[in-house]
Amino acid sequence: MIMRRRDFIKVSGAAAAGFALAGCVGKNTRSLSGSEGPAAHSEVAREVDAYGPLNIKEITIEVGATKPFDVMHLSDTHITLADDRNDERKMLLACRRSRYMGHGEHYLDEAIRYAKDKGMYMMHTGDMIDFVSEANLDVTAMHMLMADWFVAAGNHEYSKYVGEAKEDEAYKNDSREAVQGAFPNDLTFASRVINGVNFVAVDDVYYNFTEDQLDKMKKEMEKGLPVVMLCHVPLYTPEFCKSELEATNGNCAYLTGVPLEITETYDPGKTHPAGEEWRYRKVQQRADKPTQDFIAWLKEQKQLKAILAGHMHRFFEERFSPTAIQYTVGAAYNGDAHVVHFK
Repeated sequence: MIMRRRDFIKVSGAAAAGFALAGCVGKNTRSLSGSEGPAAHSEVAREVDAYGPLNIKEITIEVGATKPFDVMHLSDTHITLADDRNDERKMLLACRRSRYMGHGEHYLDEAIRYAKDKGMYMMHTGDMIDFVSEANLDVTAMHMLMADWFVAAGNHEYSKYVGEAKEDEAYKNDSREAVQGAFPNDLTFASRVINGVNFVAVDDVYYNFTEDQLDKMKKEMEKGLPVVMLCHVPLYTPEFCKSELEATNGNCAYLTGVPLEITETYDPGKTHPAGEEWRYRKVQQRADKPTQDFIAWLKEQKQLKAILAGHMHRFFEERFSPTAIQYTVGAAYNGDAHVVHFK
């Protein structure tokens, strides 16, 4: 029997012992110049030389809970560690990426401490790690044992060297088992009921949903409970899309389910060599039919009360459907967090 990483850490006591990990921690920033994700909207906007306090935004959501409760919602912690179990290329990657996102683990610890003090549940909507490494997964597994977590996957959970290859299900499968072993719930699709509210985490890390995920979501709705959906990439809403297109000079919107007439306008002036068409944002982020079907169906579900998302490294709120608002949280590596009061 294969022992999951978090189970091994629990049994071995490594969570208490700590880890000796390599990294080059430098200045933290509000945006990451040259990254492969939405943080690359602009050059470095603000540098932070020292740790600041958590930047908490409080939200109240009326869902019809049987008893009020609170959740600390984080996303995009981007832990950037490597050690001698990795090759030199990954060690250099850790050094480069930690220059901008090296405060992730500190703020993760602060968020856990804050939530524990106030009796909150912990939820994370993806990119706990910045890339796959033994050290990153060890630290993730350790932190999953420190609180009561429910999580959704992010695209960086499966990224090997950040933007070096076409990322699809085949790419994800290379590290799926190792990554899954560090987390407490299934990263493709999972549900958890808390005080009469059904939290459902769905993997949309490559800007798509599958027919199987739709079938599973329909079964969750059949339970008759109010539903709060967790996903990494926010779903298309008009103002969020407009804002992102303005920020990226029309390059893309980094949202799942953007109408095809908009995604076809992505990548203005970009050219990539033959065989690397996957690098175009209009290819990466094009909504296929299962994705379109999933979102169209979801908009009609009166039981959907909210969507919690991340990926964009900034706060944003917009109505998704007649009954649900989508709440996108800022980057945890900057100390951003939601405290959500469910009633």
